[in-house]
Amino acid sequence: QVQLVESGGGLVQAGGSLRLSCAASRSIFSFNTMGWYRQAPGKQRELVAAITTGGYTNYADSVKGRFTISRDNTKNTVHLQMNSLKPEDTAVYYCRATIVIAVGPNKDYWGQGTQVTVSS
Repeated sequence: QVQLVESGGGLVQAGGSLRLSCAASRSIFSFNTMGWYRQAPGKQRELVAAITTGGYTNYADSVKGRFTISRDNTKNTVHLQMNSLKPEDTAVYYCRATIVIAVGPNKDYWGQGTQVTVSS
């Protein structure tokens, strides 16, 4: 069973920075894509940023230029560096790991989430 453990959330003032980490229980090379999602109260969970095994990245328009996703293959960890934080970034942030299956549904694994609160 795969475990994803997020850390690094907390309370920060607007304009500040936080760095989230997602530690996987096995080599992250086994996942085609790893990503960060967030869910604010009363809203649907949305993609924030994703990174493939090959290093291709994808960002939500709302975070482009402020957030950076990266992977540390030696530590089986994915990071999300968040700069210039805004109150609207407040949400629970979740780590997701996906294994693409050629025939059949993909395998998805989720972490338990970490709270990020940005005060104005």
